[in-house]
Amino acid sequence: MEALAAKDNFDVCLIDDDHIYQFTARKMLESTGLARQIYSFYDGEAAIRYLKNEENISQNKVPDVIFLDINMPIMDGWQFLEEYRTLAGKMPRQVTVYMVSSSVDIFDIQRAQQMAEVTDYLVKPMPREKYRQLIDGLKRLSAN
Repeated sequence: MEALAAKDNFDVCLIDDDHIYQFTARKMLESTGLARQIYSFYDGEAAIRYLKNEENISQNKVPDVIFLDINMPIMDGWQFLEEYRTLAGKMPRQVTVYMVSSSVDIFDIQRAQQMAEVTDYLVKPMPREKYRQLIDGLKRLSAN
């Protein structure tokens, strides 16, 4: 698995069942010019199916960063992370995962902090500047 390659914009994956959040996050990411490609999934299972697809992996059609909600139908964020653990080593590059939720429950925050796959726990709604800061942080990491 490669480290993050130096780049100016990133492939982003939004995994959230909230259509309004998806629309808003997409518009904010597009307006910053920092997202090259945005993949959208409304539950964790659909995202896992996409990430498991050998064709997507071989063609390097995987995200650089995932914004993952907790509470979703079919497969929630925690279940997604359990499945993702088994795939992470098969990804062609390192994927940064941010848990994004409206929950301010300390249990959720601590659980996310204990998971090696989760870079940070972020509370919705997030302003455009926060997306810019996160992507700029990824740019700095990819430059090193």
